[in-house]
Formats: sequence, C-alpha cells, structure tokens
Amino acid sequence: MSLVLREVTEADLDSVLALNNAAGSAILPIDAERLGILFAEAAYFRCVTYDGHLAAFLIGLTPEAVYDSPNFAWFQRRYERFVYIDRVVVASPYRRHGLGRLLYADVTSFAEPRAPWLTCEVFIDPPDDVVLLFHGTYGFQEVGQHIAFGRRVALLAKELCSHPWIAETYLAPGRPGLPEVPWLAERARPSQPLAKRRASAGELRP
Repeated sequence: MSLVLREVTEADLDSVLALNNAAGSAILPIDAERLGILFAEAAYFRCVTYDGHLAAFLIGLTPEAVYDSPNFAWFQRRYERFVYIDRVVVASPYRRHGLGRLLYADVTSFAEPRAPWLTCEVFIDPPDDVVLLFHGTYGFQEVGQHIAFGRRVALLAKELCSHPWIAETYLAPGRPGLPEVPWLAERARPSQPLAKRRASAGELRP
C-alpha cells in the first residue's frame, strides 16, 4: 500500500473533476472551467493518492482569492484573515480510512501560520449528522447560517489557537517572517493574468 499526500497538478484536474462530480449531494458539482478558476486561485490544493489512484482532495482559499461563492463571500465580509475550505472530497472506495482527517490535519497545519481562523460550511437541509459530528469533534463551531444554492447552510469556523503566537513571533513589524522551510512554502500557482481571472470568475456561477 502506498499513501501519498501531495500538491494537485494540472495533470490531475480531470481526475479531480470526476471525483468532485461523483461525490453526491453534499458537494456542489462544477465544470472544468470553474475548476480551472479554483486551481488558479487556491492557496491550498492537495490530494491523497492511494496506490497511485486519486483518493481524496481538499481546496482552500484565502481572502484575496477571486471567487464568486456566496459562502466564501460571507466569510470575506466578516473575517479579515482566514483559510476557507471550499470543498473536500473522498472517493467512495476510500471512505472510512481517515483520509478526510488527514487532509483536515494538513490544512490546519497550513493555515495556522497564516490566519487565526479555519472556515467552511456544511449543508443542513437535510442535516447530515456524520458531517456535523466530524466538524464538531474537529473544533469547528457554527458562526452563522444562510440560504445558498436553494439550501440552508451552516457557516463554521475553527479558531487556530497558535496563530497569535506565530504572528507575534514571526509576522509582526520588525520580525523575521516565517522560516524558509518546505512545509511552510506557498503553493506555486499557474500563471494567469489577474484581469482574466476576475473576468472569468464574474462570468461563472457555482
């Protein structure tokens, strides 16, 4: 058995799209163009492969992303700094193997040096007790609700308790900044003019 956590590459996008759109009603379907927007904008876009097969992925965004999701916009209006989990998907043959928790642990490690909050949303119409319990046991709390895509959504946030110390020690004025080590490195994003990204994002809908 070979389990690998790594960055998603452009060559993975067809598999990511297929996995996303086979996930069921808890995950909104997307098309290739919108996935391309996410690939360009995501601060975090990693996958888990299981014996070479794409088994799971998670996409995370920071507030400066150009993305027209109403759930993401809700957090943009209320939080100055955060990492937003747009979607996490585990292929059905690999569920109950802990891959979701692996990705959540990894995105938390990514987020904590960068922001005081990790955020996401879950559909609660109808409620999914497994999803709600997963997020509750992982430290998320409900901070609001609204209607999106015709369904009621709970907006969730998890306070990243180590961030204030990291910010004071490394990020405050006069401090050295984060160490240059691989696990803290920013994701290398594809080159795409900002104006083109904004125009594309404005034309698309979830």
